[in-house]
Amino acid sequence: MNPADILLVMTTCPDRASADTLAARLVETRLAACVSISAPCQSVYHWKGAIESGEEIPLLIKTTAARYPEVEAAIRDLHPYELPEILALPVAAGLAPYLDWIGASVRLPGIC
Repeated sequence: MNPADILLVMTTCPDRASADTLAARLVETRLAACVSISAPCQSVYHWKGAIESGEEIPLLIKTTAARYPEVEAAIRDLHPYELPEILALPVAAGLAPYLDWIGASVRLPGIC
């Protein structure tokens, strides 16, 4: 699979339970080949006129550009935040067999 067809989508969740739920749903529905749930981090940000700070759980979602609209919709549907972080980063290069695995993992059965 061409690296340009692969995306790394980033989001954060407020707790491990919501991160686990989101990751499982994305993989179960074949919208993501893999979701890496990272260690908690501290985020500092502007929100509604104030500087806020809180612990969040980062998620790294491996998917294809073709499935991105569905990934975004699923995150928006399942995410507890009013405005979730959703950033899609293009992949410039990667191990070819791994990229192929991502493509095969998110491909729906019966679709080439």
